[in-house]
Amino acid sequence: MLPWVVRRTRLPLLSLRCADCGAASATTGDGRFRVNANGKLLDVWLLVRCVSCDRTIKLTVHERMPVGSFDPAALHGYHTNDPDLVASRLMDPLLARRNRFALDWTGAWRLDAPPPPPLDEAWPLQVEVAFEEPVPVRPGRLIAHGLGLSRSEVLRRIKCDISLRRPTIAGFTFTVTAGN
Repeated sequence: MLPWVVRRTRLPLLSLRCADCGAASATTGDGRFRVNANGKLLDVWLLVRCVSCDRTIKLTVHERMPVGSFDPAALHGYHTNDPDLVASRLMDPLLARRNRFALDWTGAWRLDAPPPPPLDEAWPLQVEVAFEEPVPVRPGRLIAHGLGLSRSEVLRRIKCDISLRRPTIAGFTFTVTAGN
């Protein structure tokens, strides 16, 4: 069984319309939070920048929350701009829904895989795919990339328990049959 691992190489871009220039992408850059105190209440925003005009956009993470309701480690992470906290908040589907953005994973992941065996080796071949982080990829595209096959050939030669056309973030196993 061949082990494949999908790894995140950077944070994904955000599909978010800029109010100034109308561009459709933004980036977290270095990943910064802004924490603002309003009496005993805190507001926390994740700051992102338009990739075209560099305008700063604030994504609401917490709004008007009592200071005592924050986990001390999370509050410290907001103040120190912890990169792991930036990544976890950015990938939170509730934050995306509340702030009306989607994540664009194009170019934000890589596949670490050993080279496929020579064509004269015994078929069928089993491959196990693991995800280090929840990076949504279509299994058909991932397999085509990893084996150097066309997507139509992937559909013909691959046996898998999950749909090859729907994005997944969970590990899976597939079998490659011999080409005719």
